[in-house]
Amino acid sequence: MTTAATRHSDRRISPVFLGIVAVAAVAGWAAWSGFAEQPRVAVFLFVTAAWVVSLCLHEYAHARTALHSGDVTVGAKGYLTLNPMRYTHALLSIVLPVAFLIMGGIGLPGGAVFIERGRIRGRWRHSLVSAAGPLTNVVFAVVCTAPFWLGSPDGMPGDFRYALAFLALLQVTAAILNFLPVPGLDGYGVLEPWLSPKVKRQVDPYAPFGLLFVFALLWVPSVNAVFFDAVHAILRGLGVSDFDAFWGRELYRFW
Repeated sequence: MTTAATRHSDRRISPVFLGIVAVAAVAGWAAWSGFAEQPRVAVFLFVTAAWVVSLCLHEYAHARTALHSGDVTVGAKGYLTLNPMRYTHALLSIVLPVAFLIMGGIGLPGGAVFIERGRIRGRWRHSLVSAAGPLTNVVFAVVCTAPFWLGSPDGMPGDFRYALAFLALLQVTAAILNFLPVPGLDGYGVLEPWLSPKVKRQVDPYAPFGLLFVFALLWVPSVNAVFFDAVHAILRGLGVSDFDAFWGRELYRFW
């Protein structure tokens, strides 16, 4: 392992990330306590900051798994600091997912930390590196819904409860979309090591357009309905009602 990957500074948590966590914590407290004069603004700040935190953790999971799988360059690139400004495409990783959240209330997959795949040996390791990100969204969704499936949602103030339900919805949508076996998304990255070289050569040219293709499909009313039916079915299985998720989205859109 190179010294660049073992320097403490390469793994020190970024003040930028800590600042985002602080915004989420303060806004969450304001939504919980009713301290905010504008509770909708508190919900907006809490959900947005927590969503960015989850995006950072998603990319960190890719990088950390890659590090343990053989790519020792991720540390020197700053991917282990959780600093969103160090990503290969900060626009794709943070700006676009937040913009789509504000416009449509959907957890759009982000991109991307650059993994040097040539340093990773073994198809299972390649698949695990790709799966690590969306699995983080799954864990985040389970954590967000814990008060619901543990049977204690009535003990939470309404604004915070609805905000948490909406945040859980975002995590579920992000996990589903990321796991789709579409070129350019993590789901395809899980399958790619197991495909023949011929199939990969045929598919690779379409990878830059995979996310656009998925987004275009979601504009089709019938596809959109099926997608959100699946999302709400998962949320109901985790104890989150359609009512909670609906009001979370309504509170979030304070404008």
